[in-house]
Amino acid sequence: MKIERIEEMRLGPADDAQIATLLAASFDTNFDGRSFYQQRNHVRFVTRQDDRIVGHMALSIRDIRMGDRAVTVVGLADVATDPACRGQGIASALLQATIAEAKQSPAEFYMLFGDAALYAANGFVPASNPIRFISLLGNRTRTVYEKPSDGLMIMPLGDLDWDGDALIDLVGHAF
Repeated sequence: MKIERIEEMRLGPADDAQIATLLAASFDTNFDGRSFYQQRNHVRFVTRQDDRIVGHMALSIRDIRMGDRAVTVVGLADVATDPACRGQGIASALLQATIAEAKQSPAEFYMLFGDAALYAANGFVPASNPIRFISLLGNRTRTVYEKPSDGLMIMPLGDLDWDGDALIDLVGHAF
């Protein structure tokens, strides 16, 4: 399976539209015709069948706060596999590509919000930290929330230990 890496700045209109269609087919959430949920990402990973994008994962890199400490993380977002193509290993192959990318970054952790067995099988562990983030519902700045995490999973990428008790301030929106 061929995995393509597309930097956000190089995402063409045709691929942007295909990703938007894939996200709309994969979720009940309203993406308003966008190829992303809350904010654009830094890099996309896609796979195609017959020139049609059937799998997608996006990565962003940014600093967050783990308690009082600034920490660089890679966040996984906008994960989708065409419903007609599920069970073919597409998500597994894409996840492996994103893990390899994250390991080459300056980030200390790779994080995501999800509960799929796929993530645990690939080295992510649940974290129960409280989190603070900004809601961007409807692509508009809304409310700052501080609440227990729902599905936060992390993968260490360096030597820094994750503080399981610290407030995790995403310094922006959730991935």
